[in-house]
Formats: sequence, structure tokens, C-alpha cells
Amino acid sequence: MKYLHTMVRVTDLDKSIEFYVDKLGLRETRRIENEKGRFTLVFLSAPGNEDAAAVELTYNWDPEVYTGGRNFGHLAYEVDDIYALCQRLMDKGVTINRPPRDGHMAFVRSPDNISIELLQKGERLPPQEPWASMPNTGVW
Repeated sequence: MKYLHTMVRVTDLDKSIEFYVDKLGLRETRRIENEKGRFTLVFLSAPGNEDAAAVELTYNWDPEVYTGGRNFGHLAYEVDDIYALCQRLMDKGVTINRPPRDGHMAFVRSPDNISIELLQKGERLPPQEPWASMPNTGVW
């Protein structure tokens, strides 16, 4: 058995691509447009891990209201430098809901309120400002 992907439904494909690709840094590996089913599937993977588990963004062409996000759980990514990534995300307008005060873990949210956990690769980084004293924002 092999784990393939996690699917999340999105309400605005362009905003979601902007978040996951332009801000978070994932890469689009495949796209399927299904006119009969009226949906688009976009598969995204972390750079260098294109053969590993992917995130499947499902965009239904007919508007629907999706609730939850938090009840889904979260997506988790290991990152090389959690401070640098969080700074890059903040510079691009992303709220850091749970800052990496411990040099190890942070949370952000996608445009559809999907929680994204960021985990420092290897050992925790030494605590540093502004992260060490930054409070949580909203829910994560």
C-alpha cells in the first residue's frame, strides 16, 4: 500500500494556486480539467518530492459553500529554515497563526482555512525575535 495524496476542496482556484505555489512554494505537477464533471484537479508537491505524497486541490466549477477547514485537520511540511519561510510568507501577506516561537513549529492557513503545519527539519532552531515573543493570531 502506498499513500498517494490528500485532497482539499477550494473555492477560488487562482487564490489557492497563489497561496500554495507562489507563497508556500509547492509546485504544480499535474492538472486535470473535467468538463463533464465540471471540476478541475490540480496536484501539488514540495520541490524535490514530486513522487511523494501530493496535495490535490479540487475546484468544483459550480459554487458550493464549504465549512470546516479546521475539522479536516492539517497538512504538514518539513522546511529547511522555519524562520526564513515564515518571514517570506509574512512578506507576501500571509498571517502566521502560530509563530515558530520554539524554533520548531508554526501554523498558517490557506485561503479556504486549511491549516498548514510547518516543521523545522532536524533540530529546533534557537529561539529568536520577532518570533519568540509573537502571540498567536486567530485559530490554527
